[in-house]
Amino acid sequence: MDAPTGLFSAVVTGIVIGGLARLVVPGRQAIGCLMTILVGLVGAAIGLIVASGIDAGWFLTVALQVGVAAVLVLVVAAAGNRNLP
Repeated sequence: MDAPTGLFSAVVTGIVIGGLARLVVPGRQAIGCLMTILVGLVGAAIGLIVASGIDAGWFLTVALQVGVAAVLVLVVAAAGNRNLP
């Protein structure tokens, strides 16, 4: 696999998983597109590690990835929404 193909695949994965995670989380999240992609990438990676540890099928793997990314969306949105004195 070349670097451009791998990078493109990673960005697409981040967009899809991050976008699904933001759809799952209720309300409006004050995070941008780049943060959504980064959260999607991290969520996809952690979800994949957990899924491979329990030998999950593809549907459970995607569900874990979106679930982890949704938790990360909540954390990032809460961290960015602090009102500092």
